Amino acid sequence: MQRRTFLSLPAAGVLAADLKIPDLPSYRSVSSYKPAPKFGMPGPLAGRVVSVHAAKAVEGDTINTAVVRTMMDRGMCALTNAPHPIEAWRHFFEPQDVVGIKVNCSGAPNVCSRPEVVAEVVRNLNAVGVKPAQIWVYERFDEQVASVNYPRYLPEGVNVYVVETPRGSIRNYDPRTYVEVNFFGEDDTRSNLVRLVSERFTKIINVPNMKDHGAAGVTGCLKNIAYGNFSNVARSHQNEKTNTKTFIATLASLEPLRSKTVLSVMDGLRGVWHGGPFVLDPKWVFYPKQIKFGTDPVAMDRLLLDIIEAERKKHGAVSVWERSMKYVHKDGPNDPNTNRFIREPGHIEYAAGLGLGVYDIKSIRHQEIEIA
Repeated sequence: MQRRTFLSLPAAGVLAADLKIPDLPSYRSVSSYKPAPKFGMPGPLAGRVVSVHAAKAVEGDTINTAVVRTMMDRGMCALTNAPHPIEAWRHFFEPQDVVGIKVNCSGAPNVCSRPEVVAEVVRNLNAVGVKPAQIWVYERFDEQVASVNYPRYLPEGVNVYVVETPRGSIRNYDPRTYVEVNFFGEDDTRSNLVRLVSERFTKIINVPNMKDHGAAGVTGCLKNIAYGNFSNVARSHQNEKTNTKTFIATLASLEPLRSKTVLSVMDGLRGVWHGGPFVLDPKWVFYPKQIKFGTDPVAMDRLLLDIIEAERKKHGAVSVWERSMKYVHKDGPNDPNTNRFIREPGHIEYAAGLGLGVYDIKSIRHQEIEIA
């Protein structure tokens, strides 16, 4: 057995000083897993994002599967400069891989990692030789996953897996791999990594959505891969205070999660501009009709910030950057003009400071593709 590794984050006081983090929590990250020679995040394409938009991808409540397939093929080829989609997927995956697909179902069934998108990911994995039994579509909570009905869209043999069965159970989390921190004097100060991530998967594909988030500002690549892979994460919020600014990146940096997450496919066919990560009111759903591709979660989320901010501005809602207490109210989730917490969209820049990707918008190479 490998010797356990104890890490205190941030590794140096420079980061906290540079980003001016007051009352920085004292994190202790515990893992026996060594980093891969090349990190999965930000990966080989740091600062590179491809966005594919198709007006006909969503028509009413219907997802056009043929258009989604074209979007997936065009996006992956553009990301990797491959001449054919199979070659694009071979940049990341081999037949022997065991692949976890981290979906987001907190806004299901209206806004989630759509089964049509997930099915295209699976189809391409099969095309490069990854067998259905080696593919795991996974999420934390049963009732959310059940509302999507992924098996209806997937080949026989693909695993659809719920981590917490029943909800609150820790048996499917790794007791030896965790982040420990005391935020508010809570009894349980550990957040443990999903056991499949540490013990079984060789690669992970992150399939987040485009959503507002009352605590983190937005919920995209970083929050889906962080909060979606650990137990006991909701404890980071209390009253108006949230520790999402530092907690998200700290979780995402833990090995082997960081090294195994090799690709993000952001499902922006539908989005939520207020009340996220859930869909509290259908009038807050919007339709970006796009999919983003990259290996850099910071760069992708930096672009997501602008998308959510623009949609909120269009509806006259308070900015995701607004941190004044005068806008904080317990009814924040039900009123776009108030916040439930002091939002922390700065978690994306903080993640860049931990080396998870490129935040500077001028340094992001963003290619936009339009499909008629």
